[in-house]
Amino acid sequence: MTFKIALISGAAMALTLTGCGQKADTPAPTPPVEKAPASGTDSAPVSTPTMNAYFGDTHIHTANSFDAYIFNVRATPDDAYRFAKGETIKHGAGYDIKLQGPPLDFLAVTDHGEYQGILPAMNNPDHPLSQTATAQAIFGEDAEDPAAAFGQIGISFVISQPIEEIRDQAYMNSIWAETVDAANRHNEPGKFTTFSGYEFTAMRIVSIEQGAAANLHRNVIFKDDAPTQLFSTLDSNNPEDLWAWMDKERAAGRDSLAIPHNSNASNGWMFAKENYAGGPMDAGYITRRRANEPLVEITQIKGTSETHPQFSPNDEWAGHEQYEYFIGSSVEATINEGDYVRKALARGLAIEDEVGGNPYEFGFIGASDTHLGAATLVEEKHWGKFPTDGAGPEGRSSVPPNSAKTWEGAEKSDNRRVLTGAQFSASGLAGVWAESNTRSAIFEAMQRKETFGTTGPRMKVRFFAGAEITADMLANADMLEQAYAKGAPMGGQIDAPSASPGFVAWAIQDPLSAPLQRLQIIKVWTDADGALNEAVYDAACSGGAAVDPSTFRCPDNEASVNVSTCETSPGSGTGELKTFWTDPSYAADQDAAYYVRALENPTCRWSTWDAVRNGTPPNPELPATVQERVWSSPIWIKAN
Repeated sequence: MTFKIALISGAAMALTLTGCGQKADTPAPTPPVEKAPASGTDSAPVSTPTMNAYFGDTHIHTANSFDAYIFNVRATPDDAYRFAKGETIKHGAGYDIKLQGPPLDFLAVTDHGEYQGILPAMNNPDHPLSQTATAQAIFGEDAEDPAAAFGQIGISFVISQPIEEIRDQAYMNSIWAETVDAANRHNEPGKFTTFSGYEFTAMRIVSIEQGAAANLHRNVIFKDDAPTQLFSTLDSNNPEDLWAWMDKERAAGRDSLAIPHNSNASNGWMFAKENYAGGPMDAGYITRRRANEPLVEITQIKGTSETHPQFSPNDEWAGHEQYEYFIGSSVEATINEGDYVRKALARGLAIEDEVGGNPYEFGFIGASDTHLGAATLVEEKHWGKFPTDGAGPEGRSSVPPNSAKTWEGAEKSDNRRVLTGAQFSASGLAGVWAESNTRSAIFEAMQRKETFGTTGPRMKVRFFAGAEITADMLANADMLEQAYAKGAPMGGQIDAPSASPGFVAWAIQDPLSAPLQRLQIIKVWTDADGALNEAVYDAACSGGAAVDPSTFRCPDNEASVNVSTCETSPGSGTGELKTFWTDPSYAADQDAAYYVRALENPTCRWSTWDAVRNGTPPNPELPATVQERVWSSPIWIKAN
């Protein structure tokens, strides 16, 4: 068959390629890459039984990713680690950038596994790959349509039909070995933790005519030792085949986990009711998915995947940073229950009732998905995802076009890069509760789902549940010891007691960001008819205000934002919210999942900051303000 599809980042690319998908056998396990010595301290890292919060990013691209290099990204894995540790590096648009706030605690560079490092080699006249027809069509002096030629690279792995002349496996293995070596060189136990990782870039075609594909990407993070060859969609675009490979590698001593992301653009397939082939889920499928995918990204630069206003009409904060397009296109994405993690939590409970296992019992993290080697996490200092949208505010639709001073008469751009750049978010960041800042401790925290995600600020959130957890624990100096001993932390589960268990929820402000406005507990469950239900409860209000028992909402805390200057008034916003809570709608015979969401006071969105600096009004088609937030991983209550 013939596919004519525009999928890949850049100018609109219509391309024609004949072929169909093919499934590859799972490669045999490979021996571990020899590790470079870590440069950490000689003393053992301090271990804290009640856990410390560590912040990091598990989704970073550099020039070794095909869709970064083609847009003039030249950052290396070493640059990404240096940036995370607080050093200054170059943005792809030519200016200096530096992390806002203190250094991160951990990082994983996750370049696309597909054609890893191949684009730089194709553009190097001294490398044999530069002489291939594909390289000449993209980089050659006589190239007639470089965009279309580049687009063929993307479509080749969407349909799992590699372009063999540029599939230099030995060279890709050498780039991967350099990536692993960089991670090992920058690993400093107790100070800065690094992980080897890559992106498995699975996609499924949605519309041939419109040039749209659904996102099923995963980032694969290795605990320590890594294989010498990656399993990518050049081998198979089926995530189940990825899990089988991960299982084999784990059996050989190389543990890993995969983290799905951007389910918001998955066309309902990321959290489907069926397996990848459209058949029924069985116990084996559920076991493999749970073993390999304990976490999901709830937020990143391409929007938030918590929920959608269509599915959460009673959640006033459901519309935060909604990304509207299928990834790599200007085609508006469909909205499906299988795209969002809140619905997935409830769907997992329903599947468990039917099949006996829950495939969607996952924890939450945030991540950036930057393609610059450097995350943009602060609204005031947003520099985009690619050099094109980071070059200036007009290229991301935050100021009027053609140097105009108002938006009156301005036509909406039809340039895909401008449209999508306007919707990129200054987000997100992963948080873990771990005993120490080491590979084993952080990886094990991710495995047990004692994790949280933020939209960028380094807010901290804790969440415990248990029948023996009581209100008087909040004032005790040993509250955390008691909470761990008598209940389950985020990511855990408890058996349903006869009356509502006690919940302890606690959020702490990032001192470099805005005060907290409210702390919420969100509950999802299924009823006897299989309907997916949710409820949003405000559990603690800034200023000590009481929650209205009829609406379960805090009163207005009188915080405000002047979008002409981005000056804020904090109202009763606070640095800490801490509460004991019980479920007013609790039913002991009902399986349910609960998680915490804490919200900051409103502040200017990055696009409004751009407008203020430009002396022009904010783009009326973009949100003028945001409420940064943090989500805990869920706790599951299992009925007897």
